[in-house]
Amino acid sequence: MLTNQDRVHSVQQTLRVLFGVVPVVAGADKFLNLLTNWEQYVNPTLEWLLPFSTTTFMHIAGVIEIVAGLIVLSRFTTFGAYLVSAWLALIAISLLASGHFLDVAVRDLVMSATAYSLATLSRVRQEQGRTNYKQATARTITA
Repeated sequence: MLTNQDRVHSVQQTLRVLFGVVPVVAGADKFLNLLTNWEQYVNPTLEWLLPFSTTTFMHIAGVIEIVAGLIVLSRFTTFGAYLVSAWLALIAISLLASGHFLDVAVRDLVMSATAYSLATLSRVRQEQGRTNYKQATARTITA
């Protein structure tokens, strides 16, 4: 029988894998354009302001996404999940501001909120781990 703590851990690990792997795959695809032509999602105003091509911009975005996904998969899951959450929110804001791809903007906002939930779950589990460690250490010292 699973405890509530086991269920929370299971949800956290599922989200960790999703928000680790998906940004790595999407980031790598910024170089390959197999899933979609990523340049079409660049806000035209932002495109006009860029000092380099949208291809270069997508390559930079791809590297950021790969690094963010790897951070989520590392022992710095909480930080990585906050980073992914912020990144997705910024993408959604850019899409909303452009008035295009509103369906993708809504999806990215939902994913941003879910990544934030992963960060929160991870932070709580870290704090619980520290509390359990302190309690175990205190019992060992007093024993």
